[in-house]
Amino acid sequence: MYEAGVTPDAEITFRPVSEENVMAIIKLEVADSQKDLVAPNSVSIAQAAHTTDRWERAIYADDEPVGYVLLSEKRETARYYLWRYMIDHRYQGMGFGRKAMEMVIDYVRTLPNATEMSVTYVPVSHGPRDFYERLGFEDTGVEHEGELEMKLEL
Repeated sequence: MYEAGVTPDAEITFRPVSEENVMAIIKLEVADSQKDLVAPNSVSIAQAAHTTDRWERAIYADDEPVGYVLLSEKRETARYYLWRYMIDHRYQGMGFGRKAMEMVIDYVRTLPNATEMSVTYVPVSHGPRDFYERLGFEDTGVEHEGELEMKLEL
């Protein structure tokens, strides 16, 4: 049985982080082995609240919150950076991460002068590099504060 009755065929949607769902989003967590790879959602939500040019969404499977995405949108310079991305450990392996990321990529393609999207990752064996590579991201060889950069040509 899947958590809270959510099944892999659930519809994935994005919803704004709001007063109604913020606590549910804060409670979402990655697996213990991934906690050194992404900041807790509480930190991401706090940073987003004090940042302009950002797109922040809760990821839902049907009516269940399952993840969180924070995108830095620098429209004036056409720089689009995946700042935070996570799927709760209870919902990993159900295809939600890939489907939601494809939706994020489709969204970025609609933004002004979008020609590429970037992401950084912690270079460890259990990290997300392969996930991003399967989506078409390629290593750039650039390092940012210990994280490696990947870019997706749009």
